[in-house]
Amino acid sequence: MITPNMHYADLKDSYLFFHIAQKTKAYLQQHPDAYLYRMGIGDVTLPLCDAVIRALHEAVDDQASRERFHGYMPECGAPDLRSVIAQHYRNRGISLSDNEVFVSSGASDELGDILDLFDRESSALVIEPAYPAYVDANVIAGRRIIHLPSGADNGFLPEPGPEAEADILYICSPNNPTGAVFTAEKLKRWVDFANEKGSVILFDAAYEAFIEDPSLPRSIFEIEGADTCAIEICSLSKTAGFTGTRMGYTVIPRALVRKGMCFNDMWVRNRTTKTNGVSYILQRGGAAVFTEEGQRQIRENISVYKENARTLTKVLDALGIWYCGGKNAPYIWMKCPDGMGSWEFFDYLLNKAQIVGTPGEGFGACGEGYLRFSTFGRRQDTIEAAQRLMKLLG
Repeated sequence: MITPNMHYADLKDSYLFFHIAQKTKAYLQQHPDAYLYRMGIGDVTLPLCDAVIRALHEAVDDQASRERFHGYMPECGAPDLRSVIAQHYRNRGISLSDNEVFVSSGASDELGDILDLFDRESSALVIEPAYPAYVDANVIAGRRIIHLPSGADNGFLPEPGPEAEADILYICSPNNPTGAVFTAEKLKRWVDFANEKGSVILFDAAYEAFIEDPSLPRSIFEIEGADTCAIEICSLSKTAGFTGTRMGYTVIPRALVRKGMCFNDMWVRNRTTKTNGVSYILQRGGAAVFTEEGQRQIRENISVYKENARTLTKVLDALGIWYCGGKNAPYIWMKCPDGMGSWEFFDYLLNKAQIVGTPGEGFGACGEGYLRFSTFGRRQDTIEAAQRLMKLLG
C-alpha cells in the first residue's frame, strides 16, 4: 500500500484566514444588513493600471494572429522581461545580469517551489510573527523548523545569534504581518551571519515598493556580501495589483554556491523540468509595469494605500496605542488595548464596529496580543473604519 506524505498530519487545523472567513460569515448571517469594513486580508482593491491593461489587451490580440501568436514561453522567463527587470535593479545601483532573474507565477508559489533547492535534512529559521506559509511549507517537507521570537522590545526585528543557526533563513522586509523594515545595518548582520555559517537567506521582498525612506534597503542585494548568501523573491501582487493576475520574479545570483553547487544553475534545471513558463499574455502585462508610464501609474495606486495607512496611524497616535508599520509598509501591527487577546479584540471590533482585522496570534505565538490591519481597502471604507475606531476606543 502506498504511503502518503504523513507530514500533512503535522499541519495545524483551521488556516488563519479560513477561520476569519467563518467568523465573518456567522456575523453576517445574524446581521444580514450589516456592512463590514474589511481590513484583514491583504488583497488589493484598485484595478490594474492603464499601461498594464493595454499591454494585456495587445497580448490577447497577438494570440488571435497567426503572425504574432506565441506558444510555450521560455521556462525561466521571456528574455525581454528578464532584461527589463534586471535593468530595474541596475537603475537602483544593484549590479545584476539578466540570467540572474527568473520570472515566476507569484511570490507565494515561488516561496514553496524554491525549497526544491534544499535537502530535506536542512533546517529552516522562521522569525515570528511570520507569514504562515513559511512554516507550513517546511512542515510539509518534514524539515526541522527553528522559531526565532521577536517582539516590541526589538521592534520585531531580531538580530542573529547562536539560537538562529539554520540552513535556510527566512527574512521578510517590509515584514508581513508586522510592517517592520530592516535597516541596512541590521540586514548586514544577517548577511554576515549567513556567509559565516554557510546558510542561505530567502529574502521575501513582496512589499519593497512601499518603502519611502531612502535610507532603508528595498533589496537585500543593496547589502555587501548578499550575492553569496541570498535569494530574493519578489511579487507584482501588491506592487502593481497583480493579486488576481499572478506574476512575480526571483533573483538568484551566480555567486551563490554551496558544496560546489551553483543555485542559479540548479534553478534553471528545476524550472526547465517542472514548468512550462508563465504565459505570454501575463509576461506582456508584467513588462508594462517596468515602463516609465507603468512605474508612474503604480506609484499613484500605491499612494492611495499609503494614504489609508496615514489615516489609520493618525487615529492610533491620537489614542496612544502602540503600533509598528504603516509608514514604509502596507500593514499596521497594533497592540490590542486593555490587555485583550488577539481573537478577543478581533471579536470586539467585529461586533462593536463591524471592522475586520487579522488576529496576531494567527502568525505565531509572538503575535498574541496584537492585531494586523491591511491598508489595501477602499479609501472611503478606511476613512469610516478610522472614525469608528476613534469612537470605539477613544
